[in-house]
Order: sequence, then C-alpha cells, then structure tokens
Amino acid sequence: MSRGAEPDRGAIEFAERLIALLDEGAYTATYKFAVLLALLDSCLEGTSAAGAPPDSVATADLARRVTELYWPQTNPYAGLSGTAILRQNSSGQAEIIRDIRRFRERNAPDPSTPLAEARAKAPLQFAHLLETVEWKLIEMPLPRLQVMGRVHDPFIYRIGWDAHVKRPQTRVAGFDARVHFVGKAAEYLVQLGGLLRPLIETKWANRILRFNRQMVSDAGLPEFLFGAERVSLGAVRPVLRELQGDRCFYCGGGLRSAAEVDHFVPWARWPDNGIENLVASHPGCNNSKRDFFAATRHLEAWLPRFDQTSGLGRNLRDTAGALDWDTHPARTLSVARAFYLHLPGTAKLWLSRDAFENADRPRIVALLAS
Repeated sequence: MSRGAEPDRGAIEFAERLIALLDEGAYTATYKFAVLLALLDSCLEGTSAAGAPPDSVATADLARRVTELYWPQTNPYAGLSGTAILRQNSSGQAEIIRDIRRFRERNAPDPSTPLAEARAKAPLQFAHLLETVEWKLIEMPLPRLQVMGRVHDPFIYRIGWDAHVKRPQTRVAGFDARVHFVGKAAEYLVQLGGLLRPLIETKWANRILRFNRQMVSDAGLPEFLFGAERVSLGAVRPVLRELQGDRCFYCGGGLRSAAEVDHFVPWARWPDNGIENLVASHPGCNNSKRDFFAATRHLEAWLPRFDQTSGLGRNLRDTAGALDWDTHPARTLSVARAFYLHLPGTAKLWLSRDAFENADRPRIVALLAS
C-alpha cells in the first residue's frame, strides 16, 4: 500500500464500487474484464520513477494490452471438441476474439506461437489487428463499462465520446483517443492491483463458464486463461544460464540440468514473459519465492538488465531479437517501480528459501529513482 499506510477510505470505496461493477449482469461479453485488467496494467506500466501512475492512457495502448490478454484464449480449449475455442459472448462469439483468431489462422497457425513471434513475422497485419481492436474498444466497452443499471457513473475514467461514436469520427484531427483517469483512480488501481487482479480473473473465468455451460466444467480453466505456462520458456533458459554464469540468480549456487526460469516480478502480480523479467534459478529457490516480491539485494542485482548500454542489456535485447521473444524494458521497469515503491515498510520480501526481510524503503527508492 502507498507509502506504508493502510488503504484510505477512498481506496476502499473505490474497490467497493469496482466490485459492484464486476457483479453487474447487464453485459453480454467478457470485454469489461479485459478492459479493467488492461487499465490496471496500463497504470503499472506507466508508473514514473517517483512512483506516480499516469493521468491517462491511449486507447491504442489499451488495444495492445487487451490483445495480449486474449491471445492465449483464442487457442483451442482441451475441454471442447476439435478446434473449438471458448465462447466469450452470450450469443455467438465476441468480435475481438474472432478478429484475433482470424489473424492467428492466417499468420500464426501453430497454437504454441507466442504473440511476440507472430507480431515480428507479420507486423503490418498485426498493426491492422490492433487498429481493429482499438476501434472495438472505443465503440463498445469503453463508453459502457461504467454503467450500473441505466446510470453512467464515471468513477474510474472519463472519455471524450459516447456510445454513439462512429469510426470516421475517430480519424478526425483533434479526436482525443485517450482514457483520462478520474481523481485518484489510477493510484487506487496500483495500490489494489494485487487484490483486484485475481478477483477480476475469477469473475472472467466464471463468465466464460456461464457462456460455455454445456461444454466446460474443467477445473483447469483459470490456468488455461491466465496461467504462466502458456508459453514455453525453454528457448530462453540456456541464454539466461549463460548470462548468469550458470549460477542461480537468487542464491548464486551452480545450476544443474533442472534449472528453471522464474518471473522476477511475479506472474500473478503482472503477467509478463518479457526477457528482462526472466531469470534462471534453482527449482528450490523458484518454488520458495513463488508469488513473493524479491528482497532488496535481488532487486539491485536485477536492475542492470535495464541498462541498454551494458553488455547484459545488449545481450538480452539481441537474444530477444534472435528468438522473436518479447522485450519491453521500459514497461517492465515501470511495473517494478509501481510495486516496490508502494510497498509498506512492514512488507516481507523473499530473501532465500524460507527466509524473508522487511522492505528497505530508503534503499528501494534510491535504486528505482534513476
């Protein structure tokens, strides 16, 4: 929570209103969940070196994040027959799902293809996909998301258009294609993200179960929708081991054949396979760390990856290019700032197997301020 304080009443009221919004039943697709997670991620990714979230986010950035969220969900689901994918609309299929699926069939037919690889192989087609998704967000969920019953209550954001907008209007000079956060909404999304993300994901999975009631009752559905193992990390494991001198990132011990790839910023806090967020570790260290934030000394050892003039930074960037692997160091560093700079002094950070330490706030601020 921010600056070591308990959440203020404003944050609690914000959370209560958002939870009520999630329980609102008057919507027919899963867009609301995707947009809320995209807004949350945009606040994390736009956090400044001082820990301040952004005042607004471009609809193009929301479209990129929504596409990333839906990408693995447009693969065939094992609980369905043949190549069927999960329905995400009460009648038919959600248009964004159809658009992403169409792009995949034409440009990334292998279900295991990561989004970064598909984007690199078909950049023009992917850019067109993002434009299509952006328009759908402008047209449908963004004007309607904050409606309870028939009442429009813009407590999260304000936009400069309504539900009657036409696509040609968005192409006119002066159209403000940005979502502007209201009051402290962006700050609250950052503060409450660790609580809101699993709640939104649970509501999303339950809605999909409702849309696919006759075909899906698989307890593995949440893992399929949001799980960390949607992309094989085996391709980057050898490179990470080499860059780390074949030693565990956390304990420094020599790595053997069972080395694992860990998400430094935990996947449960921010789903990201960007190469800067990945480290090679012992299975025991990885299993012990789980979804905890790493201790200050680990943070200090991790930050040199973002120096693009250093050998490590260049090697990571070159590896990502050679493997068509995702890399977005600015976003990853901003997310780390969002989390670490909002930790209270009493927060327990993972140090080693079964060992924790209190957050060293002055040191964390000094490390992330540059």
